[in-house]
Amino acid sequence: MITVRGVVDRVGPTLLHVRLDGAAAHVTDVVIAEPGRRDQVGDGDLVLGVSVHSTADAVELVRHCGSQGAAAVLLKPPLPTRTAVRDAARTCELALVEVDAGAAWAQVVWLLRSVLDAAADESELGDTHTGGLGDLFRLADAAAAVVDAPVTIEDANSRVLAYSARQDRTDPARVSTIMGRRVPDDVLARFRSRGVFRELSRGRTTIFVPAQQDGTLPRLIVPIRMGGELLGSMWAVVPGPVPAERAAAFADTAPVVALHLLRRRATEDAERRRWAELVRSVLAGRGSVRLAAAELDLADEPHRAVAIASQTQDTLGAEGMRLALWERITAGVGRRPAVAELHDVLYAVVPDRAGNGGWPSLRAALAEDRTPPLVAAGPAVPLAGLPESRALAVELLSLLRAGLVPGPVTSHEEAWPVLVLHRAAVAAAGAGTTEFGPLPLLRARDEDSGTAYVDTLYEWLRHPGDPRAASRALRIHPNTLRYRMAKLIELAGVDLEDPDVRLALLAQLTALRWR
Repeated sequence: MITVRGVVDRVGPTLLHVRLDGAAAHVTDVVIAEPGRRDQVGDGDLVLGVSVHSTADAVELVRHCGSQGAAAVLLKPPLPTRTAVRDAARTCELALVEVDAGAAWAQVVWLLRSVLDAAADESELGDTHTGGLGDLFRLADAAAAVVDAPVTIEDANSRVLAYSARQDRTDPARVSTIMGRRVPDDVLARFRSRGVFRELSRGRTTIFVPAQQDGTLPRLIVPIRMGGELLGSMWAVVPGPVPAERAAAFADTAPVVALHLLRRRATEDAERRRWAELVRSVLAGRGSVRLAAAELDLADEPHRAVAIASQTQDTLGAEGMRLALWERITAGVGRRPAVAELHDVLYAVVPDRAGNGGWPSLRAALAEDRTPPLVAAGPAVPLAGLPESRALAVELLSLLRAGLVPGPVTSHEEAWPVLVLHRAAVAAAGAGTTEFGPLPLLRARDEDSGTAYVDTLYEWLRHPGDPRAASRALRIHPNTLRYRMAKLIELAGVDLEDPDVRLALLAQLTALRWR
């Protein structure tokens, strides 16, 4: 845990200067305040006013960040010294930090995130020799010195784990990679089209990629392997072909990085398993829900159990899906989400409120995927009611998989009518209620003659007194509907003027349709 003053002290007075102290006890993340998109600001954030150029805009940003619990707003001069801006920050108890006028915002982001990552490593692992992120950043600096170029260290999923401090050579691909903490999809596609990832998987010692027409600078890439497993890779932004001796020296750093990645993965896996077991206990109602919720940092407010599953047979895999979900619901939140995998379904416990980490933001983020997963949210309940919310989420997920509920994302509030009909249909079918009356005769005629009496009767009963709506549902002309109904009544000898007959038939047809 690190304070605003601690961050500024580590970055140094050349770039940052605290103009006004705030009340926030700690800093969690770095957020860029984009025009019209300030909902990503969360508790403990350092908010960069990249696009803020007027006093009025600065005051508005400070007030919004103060209301969201941010730690500080970073602005370039003269805005941090303006009286209106300072008064707004003082009222919100928000820290004001001045950024050197000549500093590049990208450089500020890199430095701030480097400081926060190193601080998190020191806080969580305690010892700088346990192979955490602090060591990885130092290794990135060492590798950069060996190859004489800026370096990033990435895992096997192209997520950025560390990067060197030197920034003398860069391009848009490197900037977007570091700022987004992973290689963007379009950059991945460009390198994939050049066979880079195929070469990585084949075990090449070094891979040189020439400059590209879009302005992407040359790269020297080294795979990070241990025992035949590809753990990640190191990417250096180079001016051109690298001498063989220097390239070999760069490759020689890979085994050292591999040891740190393995040690880091073992530590994270153990912590993740412990965390997931806490989530499972809360979802199952085992043990003390209060104690588990306190350790998971779940506030005493309504939460939802959310069930998530891939739509394809070639799934992301539980680990890949978990990582993707963690990235979405921790963006700008600064806390670990309550996530666990059980029986090939990923579960998340999320608060039922607007803002980062809540159900609405998670829903929007997951729905934006190119191949969005199936997502079903149970009702919002107190923490003790999460087992019931999870049970309903599982049931809704099964309805999504069966195509009975429009997806790919749904919630209890949207799908409860289908839930009721499905449960009623299953119970009715189990009791054999579809075998009574004229329905078996109509079904047999449809099977033998290719008629559509069962569907016609179902829509006619669903739209009482509205033959036009019923015909639209069947995609036929109203006169065709009337003709079919006349033939149906004649064939079945059924009295549709009797309300009990209509209700019984609708119950039978519902059982057939929704079970």
